[in-house]
Amino acid sequence: NAPDIPVPGTDAASQSDTAHAANLRDRIFYPGDTERPKPLFRKLFLNIALDQKDFFTSPFHVNRHNVFDWLVPMAVTGGLIAADTHIADAFENSRGQVQWGGRVSNIGAAYTLIPIVGGAYVYGAWRDNAKAREIGVLGTESLLDGLIVAGVLKEVFRRNRPNEKNPGDFWGGGTSFPSGHAIEVWSIASLLAHEYKHQKFVGITAYSLAAIVSASRVAAQKHFASDIFVGGTMGWFIGRYVYDTHMSHLAHHHAFFLPMLVPEIEPFSRRYGLTLVFGGAGGRALPQEGSCSVARMGNYLSSRPDCGMMSRP
Repeated sequence: NAPDIPVPGTDAASQSDTAHAANLRDRIFYPGDTERPKPLFRKLFLNIALDQKDFFTSPFHVNRHNVFDWLVPMAVTGGLIAADTHIADAFENSRGQVQWGGRVSNIGAAYTLIPIVGGAYVYGAWRDNAKAREIGVLGTESLLDGLIVAGVLKEVFRRNRPNEKNPGDFWGGGTSFPSGHAIEVWSIASLLAHEYKHQKFVGITAYSLAAIVSASRVAAQKHFASDIFVGGTMGWFIGRYVYDTHMSHLAHHHAFFLPMLVPEIEPFSRRYGLTLVFGGAGGRALPQEGSCSVARMGNYLSSRPDCGMMSRP
């Protein structure tokens, strides 16, 4: 295991927790590989558990660098809550509108999206397509993360839906805040936009579809505008978080096999040379037995005994 690396501005306990979480994620499935269902699901759910820990402890890590990531959405949410009734009344609210909104919003339901991302993984395994496998695994992780977050917050706020008695009331026993459909569809849209960041049309298409689904939930009188905004914002951050976390640990995983040249200087014996090291990046200690140094002595280049080589320069 990697040693705990001190991080400026954090205490020993938080450093230890961070290192422990990193070590756990190092054992998580990498979507570029194909794995049997049982270990795949076991590792996927471990990843989701680590995600949830990060999500629900994030308010305790607000600082001057990220405070506006919290304050701006909270301010917008407050303004929308005050205007929710006026926004809802701006719609025609006809029978046809409600039916149309209900049908379109089914696109963003978990029972629609989960089979799609699951199918992406099956296709990737069948066609040996690493990108499809990655989208399948990370998409499933994003959706399940969103379902858990939405479920917990719905129980906390218990806001009544627009078509229920006392619409908009918090702690009235409803499940309006935040929108689960918005969390789900925006998490997938965010993931796809980050996966295909160099193909802008993918992100534009994904975000446009997410916006249509979100608007349809208001048209169907299932949610207020503030429910949609909070759900969409959370979904976007969840998709980005899952992608960024995966890429960070994937880079660490691959870097372990990359060679590094490290200079070696011994002034007292007048030896100098290079050490060829195969080891990790990102603060991991490089194993001594995995390195090989080559030093110049006279007209020969020699190595440490474990390299087993001697050659003329």
